[in-house]
Amino acid sequence: MSEAVKSGIITKCLGGLYTVETPDSIYECKARGIFRNRGISPYVGDRVELSNGVIAEILDRKNCIIRPPLANLDQLIFIVSTCNPAPNYLILDKFIAIAEYKGITPVVIITKTDLGESAEISSIYRNIGIDVLEMDYSNPETVEAVRKLFTGKVSALTGNSGAGKSTLLNAVDPALNIPTAEISKKLGRGKHTTRHAQLYKLSDGGYIADTPGFSTFETNRYDIVRKEELADCFREFREYKENCRFRDCSHTCEKGCEVVSALNQGKISASRHESYRIMYEEAKQIKEWELK
Repeated sequence: MSEAVKSGIITKCLGGLYTVETPDSIYECKARGIFRNRGISPYVGDRVELSNGVIAEILDRKNCIIRPPLANLDQLIFIVSTCNPAPNYLILDKFIAIAEYKGITPVVIITKTDLGESAEISSIYRNIGIDVLEMDYSNPETVEAVRKLFTGKVSALTGNSGAGKSTLLNAVDPALNIPTAEISKKLGRGKHTTRHAQLYKLSDGGYIADTPGFSTFETNRYDIVRKEELADCFREFREYKENCRFRDCSHTCEKGCEVVSALNQGKISASRHESYRIMYEEAKQIKEWELK
């Protein structure tokens, strides 16, 4: 007699073995070989159905990122420190663009506010409608604000190694007890404490994935955005892009371009447009086979 079908969420994947949490228990199981034949791999965050001790069905995803393989994210949270390491706006903007492209809500959390200035980072991203929170571990209100941000949602954290992702998670939910590492003074960045994608269940509800730092992955491993689609991944460009007189405008430097005009009038952040310009040039170099 076959077992009743159970529904759950994949919380960990290691060596072809999947940890699946259902409402009544936690199972370690493998996936049916049919997925491999179809070229499909179960991702952490996938909603699945178990039958006879194996993953028999992967339910439709609302989104996913490639590496680390994560599915069904509500928000992608970028941890940016004011110093050690200093903010890298280009990398931050690349990841925000991927989140926008994937339909995942981007959020910025600033750490080490006692060691450096946070006003510039905060201003750039709040002005374009992205939620920005500042974490001050000596102020319980900031910890509580971040805790509420995670409650009831599936979130992933990413950021430069050493920006304090694991420290932040442990402050939000001490029961997690995620390992942390000291900043490497020689390299000026943190040692990689996170080796694989894993969802941690939060005490107040919801799940959080701690992912390897920016220096571990190129953004095109999360996904590749074509140059024609890139401007739509910069939300502050959209209203100006719609009124641009040039049909195939790159929005990088053309005279008469509405986006460039908004940049010159200070309506678009110079650092954001510079990130876009660099990303556009990189996208031009992508070969067609890389998009498949």
